[in-house]
Amino acid sequence: MRKMVLVVLGSVFAIGCAAPSQPPAESAASAGPTPKPYGNLAQVMQGIPFPASNLIFDTQSSDPGAAKTADGANATAQYSGVYGGWTAVENAALALSETANLIMIPGRLCKNGRPVPLDQDVFKKAAQGLADAGQAALKAAQAKNLDAMVEVSGTVSDACAACHEKYRDTPDEKDRCM
Repeated sequence: MRKMVLVVLGSVFAIGCAAPSQPPAESAASAGPTPKPYGNLAQVMQGIPFPASNLIFDTQSSDPGAAKTADGANATAQYSGVYGGWTAVENAALALSETANLIMIPGRLCKNGRPVPLDQDVFKKAAQGLADAGQAALKAAQAKNLDAMVEVSGTVSDACAACHEKYRDTPDEKDRCM
């Protein structure tokens, strides 16, 4: 009997001291992705704020709340009422603000292979300007105020220009990042 108790205690001790088991794969996945860049700066800018800002600029001449007729069989025509109108303008404004977060992810490269100048005050200020312009556009869109949208279109344009003048349109190759 005494031998059996020792064997049982030894087994319990061995099991208790064994290396911890690996966490289930699902718990590692539930932590979410680590922020990392997937595209270069030009790809991000062409894919997110360019179409979003054009939607905002369009409100200068088109009322997003006006009744629309969907003609054609493409996705835009078929689903123009689902996330269209003012909702589309609000989403575009949010896309501008969210882009400011995306362009600040460390490790992103410019189209020319240089690192995005995250350490430069001009770039930081321009990214903040983009976030602020998006929030101003969101406020105007939520108010469904066409006059405010005309005004905020200038704010968005200025935010874009702040970065473009320094990093995209500069003749100085050493400063270029696009």
